[in-house]
Amino acid sequence: MMAEMAVAMPLMLAGEQGMFHLPSAEEVRLQPITRAGNEAGWPFSVDEGTLACVWSAGQKVVMFFESRPKGLDEDEDFKPRGVIVTTDPVQLTLGNMANRALFRASSDVEERLRLVAPFVTMGQKLCDQPPGARVGHGEL
Repeated sequence: MMAEMAVAMPLMLAGEQGMFHLPSAEEVRLQPITRAGNEAGWPFSVDEGTLACVWSAGQKVVMFFESRPKGLDEDEDFKPRGVIVTTDPVQLTLGNMANRALFRASSDVEERLRLVAPFVTMGQKLCDQPPGARVGHGEL
């Protein structure tokens, strides 16, 4: 008689995917956002961009990508910067080191956390939208 072999499967929580999950187009959520007038709580150094819900390391992550600057010709090279929008101080600081200039200047991590917190909530609502949902301006 052969002994049965047990295979250990990695533990995944609800809403997670494998570490190397490549999302389909239906799994990615995008929402253009712009700064309203002289909005005091705007955490970014640019006035408009795209809030995105994307997959990273098997989990949904909220990101902000800058928009193509107005007046830039279509043939001019443009590589948008992106930052992780999170209330985790380690990810907010170390995870965004490459593009930290995309955040407006802040005196400390606590101030930056306070500024991004509403956008984290907005991004999580974006992640909760069903596939194919169209979210209008100001609906998040």
